Amino acid sequence: MSTLSSLEGDTIAAIATAPGRGGIGIVRLSGPRAREIGERICARTLQARYAHHCQFYEAATADPGVDHSADSQPLDRQPLDSGIALYFPAPNSFTGEDVVELQGHGGPVILDLLLRSCCHLGARLARAGEFSERAYLYEKIDLAQAEAIADLINSTTESAARSANRSLQGDFSRSINRLMEQLVALRVYVEAAIDFPEEEIDFIEEGEVDRQLDDIHSQLNEVMSTARQGSLLRDGMKLVIAGRPNAGKSSLLNALSGQDSAIVTAIEGTTRDVLREHIQIDGMPLHIVDTAGLRDSADEVEQEGIKRAWQEMETADHILLVVDYSESPSLNDDPDEIWPELHQHLPVSIPVTIIHNKCDLLDQPAGKREQANLTILTLSAKTGAGMNLLREHLKCAMGYEGNAEHQFMARRRHLDSLTRAQSILSLGQQQLRSAGAGELLAEDLRLSHQVLGEITGSMSSDEMLGEIFSSFCIGK
Repeated sequence: MSTLSSLEGDTIAAIATAPGRGGIGIVRLSGPRAREIGERICARTLQARYAHHCQFYEAATADPGVDHSADSQPLDRQPLDSGIALYFPAPNSFTGEDVVELQGHGGPVILDLLLRSCCHLGARLARAGEFSERAYLYEKIDLAQAEAIADLINSTTESAARSANRSLQGDFSRSINRLMEQLVALRVYVEAAIDFPEEEIDFIEEGEVDRQLDDIHSQLNEVMSTARQGSLLRDGMKLVIAGRPNAGKSSLLNALSGQDSAIVTAIEGTTRDVLREHIQIDGMPLHIVDTAGLRDSADEVEQEGIKRAWQEMETADHILLVVDYSESPSLNDDPDEIWPELHQHLPVSIPVTIIHNKCDLLDQPAGKREQANLTILTLSAKTGAGMNLLREHLKCAMGYEGNAEHQFMARRRHLDSLTRAQSILSLGQQQLRSAGAGELLAEDLRLSHQVLGEITGSMSSDEMLGEIFSSFCIGK
């Protein structure tokens, strides 16, 4: 993790466009020598926020003593490419430092030569996420906005992209900052009452503190609800389809994905490995995993497939346990009866939905019913009957509302911070009501403020920041 002091004198460079061929490719520079290096590459003076169309020259044989900043073609260097050069002076740039972008043709060899020339002239290769990291360190964006950049790039649905952009514009951060401001104001009030008892502020009797705590709790719950939706948009749900051979697991995968992703035959054990498909339901990403049929088998290949099936189920957000309804219409609806080893292998926290498949073979209608906190769906993956019931059930099971108009992107660490802040506040309010413990409440308000500060980065450790930015792509 970098600090502001370690950035002084350090200029970084990276290819900022995706790997591969394209019409345009960008090499980005940031740091105190960005303009100097850019002018050496372009052999001309770069004006601030002006698009210069020019040649990009190699630096391998450049004479360090020759001034190439004037608008003239150097005779001792070969041109690498032609394109647009942009210069953004500090502090009005993305990173807060001098930034130069060299926009040329999108060939990987050309971009690599251009990047090498920048490094030859004094820049170094940027680490993953270092441009965004510098923007955060120079307070151009906060930590939640920096994470939103990566989330926007990695968005897999339109809803996720819109939500990530709202976070990048600061919607999430503003919500957190408002809560932090209220916590500070309330803490000041409580500590004033403790430190100056002669003022006769009895915040217990008057109930003002309790009312403000209720208001903060209400706002915190609202932010947490929106953050959960944002987390679903970002991470989606891992859905594992399991069951005995020939129950129709692969047909169910194909029906959910809308394409023939898996081979379907009447032969038991057709699926021997894990198959994955990524789809969305009303904007919610769904990561579907089809597994090998669960049974005792002497086949080593099939045994490995079954082993992998259990591994996938252990990390699932939800499991669909598929049974062939046409063979056993009176089958017990208890998962332990259908597959006794299920709960021996899986954490009790993983929800299971039983799917009675092939209802069309019995001329039975599709339907849904609840039994002892267990959902049982009757459907036909082949005809599509009941598939809409399944889709709505999956959204409901994950708490997905589907209205992305005011959502912002959030991560699991954000939800963890919100949950911890909520627990600390609840404890402080309980101590206030039961024992009038103003000192304890003041400390809990301080801790809640600190925990919420971890979201925007105002209270973050270097270790956590390093872990976050290391997940970014190079050039961002």
